[in-house]
Amino acid sequence: MHPLNQLEFSSRIAKRAQYEAFEFTLVSEGVQIRNGSHEHPGEHEYLVRSDDGVPASCTCPADEHYEGACKHRVAVAIRRPLVDAIATKVDPKVVAPDGGRIDTPADPSENGPVSDEECSECLDDFPCWECVRTGKKPLPE
Repeated sequence: MHPLNQLEFSSRIAKRAQYEAFEFTLVSEGVQIRNGSHEHPGEHEYLVRSDDGVPASCTCPADEHYEGACKHRVAVAIRRPLVDAIATKVDPKVVAPDGGRIDTPADPSENGPVSDEECSECLDDFPCWECVRTGKKPLPE
C-alpha cells in the first residue's frame, strides 16, 4: 500500500507538499527536509522519521500541534523512492536526491585500459554516462 494512503491530511497540505521547494537529505535517522521556499531555509529544516515505510513523525511544530500529517511527512510520502530508502535502511551515501541510487564508479584500473572503441551512445567528443561510469572513457577536460 502506498504511504500516502496511510496518512490523513488536507488538500491544502497535499498542495503545499507538492509545490514548495523541499530539499531532501537521507540521514541515518530518516529524511532531513529543508524548505527552500522560505527566505531563511536553514531555519525551516526538520527530520521526518518513518515507521514500517510510512512517514510517522516530523520535528516541525505543525506535526506536534495539529491533527493529521504535516506537509513535510506528506512531501516525503509523495516521493516513494525516499520512503523505500528509509524502510530498507539504505546507506545515505548511495541515494541520490531524487531517491535513485548512486552507483560508485568502478576503479578504471579494474576495467582494463581506457577504450577507444566506438559506443553508439557516445557523441563525437563526449562519452555517454555508462562509458564514464564504468571507466571505459574519461570525461573531456
